[in-house]
Amino acid sequence: MPAKKEQVKQPPTDAPKGEPKKGEKKAVAKPKAKIAAKASNKNAKALKAQKAIKKGTTTRSTRKIRTNVRFYRPRTQRIPRNPKYPRKSAPTPNKFDQYRILKHPLTTESAMKKI
Repeated sequence: MPAKKEQVKQPPTDAPKGEPKKGEKKAVAKPKAKIAAKASNKNAKALKAQKAIKKGTTTRSTRKIRTNVRFYRPRTQRIPRNPKYPRKSAPTPNKFDQYRILKHPLTTESAMKKI
């Protein structure tokens, strides 16, 4: 088994990692994310402009090819009825209740089996 390399430890400094040591000036760094975002935005705009130039300003409109001789009227919006008042003054009562008598009862075999 090979021998492990010993790591040489640096003596600790008084200043934290982010701050410069005494005598050194602090460099002002521009945020890279903002610069990259601006560059990509400009690039996207340029590509969009390039596509627009290639396409041109005048475009030909095409007509729909008709495959049928008959003209079918297009279906338009059909609004459901919205009555302002009821057409009947009162609802019709039930014609057959518990007091009514059956005048012509159904007397077939299948009806008699169900009774």
